[in-house]
Amino acid sequence: MQQVLNVTVTVKLFAAYQDAFGVPELTLELPPGTPVAAVGDRLIGDRPELARWQALTRFGVNLQFVPPDTVLQSGDEVVLIPPVSGG
Repeated sequence: MQQVLNVTVTVKLFAAYQDAFGVPELTLELPPGTPVAAVGDRLIGDRPELARWQALTRFGVNLQFVPPDTVLQSGDEVVLIPPVSGG
């Protein structure tokens, strides 16, 4: 029987996400086949105050914007980019 290994990703946090967690990045272990949108769901589950940004957040994997259903691979670097203001 083959053992299913979790996928380990680094999540870079910016703006509201970094403020909520108080760190610039997290390392998460996820089940194989996890889409990038599930990272956002997990972070919002841990910090419900982030829910207001859920529909507005864009996802990046390995320095490229990706659709929310992009499946993560071990070693991926994930960024969650909420809207930012400023000039």
